[in-house]
Amino acid sequence: MKSPISLNDRLRSYALLFPLAIGVLLIDQLTKSAVMRSMRLGESISIIDPVFSITYSENTGSAFGLLPQAGSVFLVLAVIICTLMLIFYPRIDRSLVLTRIGVALVLGGALGNAYDRATIGAVIDFIHYTLPNVISNVSNLADHAIVGGVILILIDSWITEPRRRAKEKAQAESMSPADAPPTEGA
Repeated sequence: MKSPISLNDRLRSYALLFPLAIGVLLIDQLTKSAVMRSMRLGESISIIDPVFSITYSENTGSAFGLLPQAGSVFLVLAVIICTLMLIFYPRIDRSLVLTRIGVALVLGGALGNAYDRATIGAVIDFIHYTLPNVISNVSNLADHAIVGGVILILIDSWITEPRRRAKEKAQAESMSPADAPPTEGA
């Protein structure tokens, strides 16, 4: 049985989380502020025509502008999810570095978009990717941090899960029959 996490261990575990999450939040808010100061809502500046541009937009809904009237719901969900991430972060095994970084990126991105919703009533988007005749999407750095964080968590899981299974199998094979859990019907 694992011993409870001490306060010092818990605080030390946040040493990676807070700098990364706050860094994402600050960079996200600085870029959004620069766009809001220098562009008009709806204005677009082509960078790589027609694939990439900077387009100032406001999104009151979820990804891809879905559910535009549910901004308050997304704000409440973001606060709940961020709180849960803070509570459970110290329980993430220290060896899962990519997962720890991924959670920090997700937290920073979620806080960036939540801050927009709380202060402006909409998420500021400006990174505009277009694949002609396929998709056109405007996002922000917080969105990219969230997606990147989730990808890191999935990669870490993909890398570590086979090792965990092999370790469990080796442990099960090394048990004596008396130590093995009972089988069904026994």
